[in-house]
Amino acid sequence: MGSGSSPCASCKLLRRRCAKDCIFAPYFPPDDPHKFAIVHKVFGASNVSKMLQELPVHQRADAVSSLVYEANARMRDPVYGCVGAISYLQNQVSQLQMQLAVAQAEILCIQMQQEPHELPTTHPSMMDCDAKSLLLAGSNTSDFSDQMPQFLSYTSSNNNHVIQDPLKRESLWT
Repeated sequence: MGSGSSPCASCKLLRRRCAKDCIFAPYFPPDDPHKFAIVHKVFGASNVSKMLQELPVHQRADAVSSLVYEANARMRDPVYGCVGAISYLQNQVSQLQMQLAVAQAEILCIQMQQEPHELPTTHPSMMDCDAKSLLLAGSNTSDFSDQMPQFLSYTSSNNNHVIQDPLKRESLWT
């Protein structure tokens, strides 16, 4: 039984007497009935009880935490659950990586336009300052990002810098 004489949230919801050795009592306290209600609705009390009994005591709290998380995800998205949230986040990371690559290509193009007389000759395919071709030239983005620091840290050895009017900058994509 939980603290004092109050039954745990599971026994309260299931309307049964909470025994001294209740498997749910340590993980579903009486002051948080919603936690067990969601887990019970998604997995069922019997299944949760069987899962907890099969686990060592030191792993049960983590298992209950995972069950609560998955149950909440299943309530929001009954078909995909946690996998839907993970997939959404992976897509978001992929989009942000692409935006970062585009920004790095724009930085490279701006630097190359400011110092056209000292272009690096290590990559002839990167002599053209078209951001689209820079992104498409390397089919593997890790190859492109490996070379990016070389170009970003490139500085001129002389003081003949080309000064551009900041108001006349155009988008690299038009």
